[in-house]
Amino acid sequence: MSDPLDDVFSALADPTRRAILAMLLEDDMAVTDVAEPFEMSLAAISKHLMTLTRAGLITQEKRGRVKWCKLEPNALRQASVWMQGFGQFEPVNLDAFERFLAAELGEDAQPGG
Repeated sequence: MSDPLDDVFSALADPTRRAILAMLLEDDMAVTDVAEPFEMSLAAISKHLMTLTRAGLITQEKRGRVKWCKLEPNALRQASVWMQGFGQFEPVNLDAFERFLAAELGEDAQPGG
């Protein structure tokens, strides 16, 4: 059984799936409309849509004869919370860190020295 967070990040790893999510930000779309801008078969798009559905990022429903896709905006909440945990750290100044190491380890530790 996979972790839901793993499924979300796995789904987001593909640029086609990220593009589909961006398209669905605007409005619900029929599967055929989702497939239109991509140079791939409807079957290939359907596989991408199934990955997004399994990750909980979209839902699909039949309306009459047409299958529609809808973005599930709350699905990214857990991933967002996880990523925000890394925002508490200050960015590392690599130049200052290199100077610190050179001072602590002596001039012999510098590249080319």
